[in-house]
Amino acid sequence: MTLSTTEIIHLFETRATRQYGREAVSQLEHALQCAQLAEQAGETDATVVAALLHDLGHLIAAQKDESPDETQQRDDLHQYIAIPFLRGLLPDAVLEPIRLHVDAKRYLCGAEPTYWASLSPASKRSLELQGGAYSEAELGVFLAQPFAEEAVRLRRYDDFAKVPKALTPSLAHFQTKLEALALLD
Repeated sequence: MTLSTTEIIHLFETRATRQYGREAVSQLEHALQCAQLAEQAGETDATVVAALLHDLGHLIAAQKDESPDETQQRDDLHQYIAIPFLRGLLPDAVLEPIRLHVDAKRYLCGAEPTYWASLSPASKRSLELQGGAYSEAELGVFLAQPFAEEAVRLRRYDDFAKVPKALTPSLAHFQTKLEALALLD
């Protein structure tokens, strides 16, 4: 069930060229931009790889006949889909920020009154499907989890990684980091 690094790269090469939801970038462009932002911020290689892979669940669950502009009616839980395929390959320092990146959006909406207004329309819509902003009580519970702070930083990179035609390092650049972190392969 665990994917190899080669299989992960293959998913990006074959399934990530489609538009990323209702954003103006492909899933691959979004992943590369997110990883680049993490790298430029001086994040650890684990957080950079988490930034690259944070939406891998979308690629794993992708259907060939899926329409990229189809109105989403339910949350696809993509943050959980990838975890079983990555567990055993990558450390928790990669897995947990991926698992928590949707909750980090909910956290930021509850913790920072101006955050919601900064979200793209597509991200606002997905937030509704994901349960909305966290309550005051939920904020502390979220922050108490290991890797919550990394997930919040990943979430911010995620928000800014939607620039059409942005120049980024290649997938091969980040593949090197992925392979270096792999526990087995």
